[in-house]
Amino acid sequence: MPGTASPRRSAVVVGGGISGLIAARDLSREGLEVTVLEAGTHFGGCVGSHQVAGLSLDSGAESYATRSPAVPALIEELGLAGNIVQPHPGGAWLQLGGTDLAQSAQRMPQSGLLGIPADPRADEIVKAIGRVGAARAALDRVLPVAALLRKDKVSLGEVVRARMGEAVLKRLVAPVVGGVYSADPDVLDVDSVAPGLRKAMAEHGSLSAAVGAMRKAAPAGSTVASLKGGMGTLTRALTSDLSARGVHLETGTPAVSIERTGTGFRIAAGDRVLEADAVVVATEGPAAVDLLARVVPELADYRPEPGPGVALVTLVVDQPELDAMPRGTGVLVARDADPVQAKALTHATAKWQWLADSTGPGTHVLRLSYGRGLGAGEEADTTALRPDEELFRAALADASVLLQTPVEEADVIGWDVVRWVGALPSAAVGHADRVAAVRSAVAAVDGLEVVGAWLAGTGLAAVTSDTRHRSLRLAEAVQTVE
Repeated sequence: MPGTASPRRSAVVVGGGISGLIAARDLSREGLEVTVLEAGTHFGGCVGSHQVAGLSLDSGAESYATRSPAVPALIEELGLAGNIVQPHPGGAWLQLGGTDLAQSAQRMPQSGLLGIPADPRADEIVKAIGRVGAARAALDRVLPVAALLRKDKVSLGEVVRARMGEAVLKRLVAPVVGGVYSADPDVLDVDSVAPGLRKAMAEHGSLSAAVGAMRKAAPAGSTVASLKGGMGTLTRALTSDLSARGVHLETGTPAVSIERTGTGFRIAAGDRVLEADAVVVATEGPAAVDLLARVVPELADYRPEPGPGVALVTLVVDQPELDAMPRGTGVLVARDADPVQAKALTHATAKWQWLADSTGPGTHVLRLSYGRGLGAGEEADTTALRPDEELFRAALADASVLLQTPVEEADVIGWDVVRWVGALPSAAVGHADRVAAVRSAVAAVDGLEVVGAWLAGTGLAAVTSDTRHRSLRLAEAVQTVE
């Protein structure tokens, strides 16, 4: 009838992690009626918070990469721009192996990319890998690069080993990527974890020159930032904004199946059935593939393996000796640094001034990460699955070694263990091709989109940018359907 408004289009977002919340917000802003189904009890996924010793602390991600404007733009839209904070400029340390761990610790070199040095002859690099290792790494400047550039699929480990040798790979790169990706460099697809690196090698003739050029082109200032109050404040701002927009937010509501119904979808969630014009699946990879078995059956060929398990042990301690920040903002740990079991330690009160102001002198927040990604053919690391009490004891011992300051049970005001099993996707060799195949299969189904770190890449910057792009494109497509 003339003058009758078109019915409002609807969308269901399956998964209330950070990508699901971002997708829901952009779909709602574009005029769709949106429902978010979250299987768990909380929204935000890896971007959340927990209470330890009366403090609200990050339970997962504690910062975001500043290489992309995507996260700052979202933060500004949510009215949180004034809360952006930078970490202490002192930087982290690197714990290498050796008979004397105190002597084998050093400040983390600051001029590299994923631990790859821009100048392998720099004093800090020579100190870490030795003169022989530095001499081998310097050959990168004269070795031909064509062989690595011709390969369709190559790992980060293969690139670093071929160009700079084993010492750089094991003592510099492995601790960094282990901390960031919970994976071995020999498993990771170089084009996924370091996009543009091989192109820069072709342009500049070596790996070190490529790293130097990419560092020079990066935005000035810190490579990461956070929010006063922790990154969990981003999730709280998103859910508040969604509620204000009338988005239906449901926890404890796992989606069981998704089916196509003409031009729309039918989503079974517990004992309910929802109808929607569009669906965004924002779960982790294996669950997404299983949910879409009837709509996009070919995705079964690209079902990813669950990511490695990670356990974060947070200690709030009364230890005035830590006021001196003996290891800067934290420590990345090489695999041969026995007997330390943690892969990384963050001295959160040394890294973030807002948190230090909250605790006051003498009280410190330490966060230790457990669960290393192993190389091909190696047995799975089950450290993250150990009982809480065992991990607590390990954290006390590891913190004492890494900080060179005794941290004993009597010093602990409060502690907690948070586990993320399968939450960190591994961008294994060939990852880019698999992502392209998934994207192509999903694109063939009108009104459907799939988002999340298993496709976009690890890190809030990558997830935010990809999710917003795809959500806006989906909204436009759905709104134009007659």
